[in-house]
Amino acid sequence: MDEIGEVSPALQVRLLRVLQERVYEPLGGTKPFKADVRVIVAANRDLAHMVKKGAFREDLFYRVNVVKLVLPPLRKRREDIPLLVEHFIERFNRAQGKRISGVNPEVMAFLMAHDWPGNVRELENLIEHGFVLCDKGRIELRHLPEDFIAHAPLTPSRGNMSEVRRSIEAHAIREALKRNHGNRLAAARELGIHKSTLFRKLKTLGIS
Repeated sequence: MDEIGEVSPALQVRLLRVLQERVYEPLGGTKPFKADVRVIVAANRDLAHMVKKGAFREDLFYRVNVVKLVLPPLRKRREDIPLLVEHFIERFNRAQGKRISGVNPEVMAFLMAHDWPGNVRELENLIEHGFVLCDKGRIELRHLPEDFIAHAPLTPSRGNMSEVRRSIEAHAIREALKRNHGNRLAAARELGIHKSTLFRKLKTLGIS
């Protein structure tokens, strides 16, 4: 249920009946059927807050809130970006009959530096855009939307992979420190690395 705030009270009652009694009536049907299903609910809003506002049924909330998994936004798990890029490239290659081998280091640097307000869907759309303009080889900056490049917080200089990687790491560390108000332990936790690794990188990259 994305856009769950738009679910009407009547539909919430029907959902509650399915969850509690395992019974439903098809649209236009006259008799109930047993439901042998496992329900997974996805919401892009804070349901507990909606319950307090009276916008979501409390009994339905406790029915769907059995096991809660919180998926952090993409900007807080940047280490997933290369894996997601590889996944999307493989999928679009199969769908479009192409043989794109990946993205070049400059593109990866831009992807790692972006804040991703649209999360994984935004990344997927960006790679698909690159596929439309790239016929073979690797996706380059010229294959990405102009507005994405214009608003990118990082403009890496052309260089080899190690230079681009240093630029990516330095930017990610500075942003993590900024978000955590200079708390290095919290920044290391957000970046998914040990605090000693972060301290070493700060020294190596010359970040005060």
